[in-house]
Amino acid sequence: MLQGQEMLRIGLTGGIGSGKSTVLQMLAGLGAAVIDADAISRATTAPGGAAIAAISERFGPQFIAADGGLDRDRMRAHAYADPQARKQLEQIVHPLVGLESARQAEAARAAGSRCLVLDIPLLVESGRWRSQVDRVLVVDCSEDTQVARVVARSALAPEQVRAIIAAQAPRLQRLAAADLVICNEGLSLAQLNTEVAQAARTFGL
Repeated sequence: MLQGQEMLRIGLTGGIGSGKSTVLQMLAGLGAAVIDADAISRATTAPGGAAIAAISERFGPQFIAADGGLDRDRMRAHAYADPQARKQLEQIVHPLVGLESARQAEAARAAGSRCLVLDIPLLVESGRWRSQVDRVLVVDCSEDTQVARVVARSALAPEQVRAIIAAQAPRLQRLAAADLVICNEGLSLAQLNTEVAQAARTFGL
């Protein structure tokens, strides 16, 4: 029998400000192995990251900041003005994220982990991810709550947050893809932890 052969793969997703990162930390605390696709993506575009050379070649050296990483503000403005640019950036970054995610998943399997949670913001938008997980866990809340949370933690204005939400998968599309939903609306951290623990039990944690 191969060690870790029965590892359950959970795809975790949710819109910006839904509390998805908090849920990921709670699942890790309950013993799940976790992979943060967002963190991997940021690493590929950090100074010395695996995507930097291709980004410079595709978009031009003006998109590389003085420290050698991606100029995120410039790229964000460019991508919102030109949706094709966002697709081109994703074509560079997504395969690299997939490779590193697969490497980390194999390491978790080799370590005997029973449950692997992959934090994938674009799980619904990107058709390639659904086939790589056994179940989809969606963290959900209203759009007004998303906006209030992101405004409170960042320098973004409400209309900027709504533009980000509009660029993500619609809430109903995420809910339709879910095998399990955690409704993070009006919950204290303790109450959210209880919800996460209940979900974790269905994953064998």
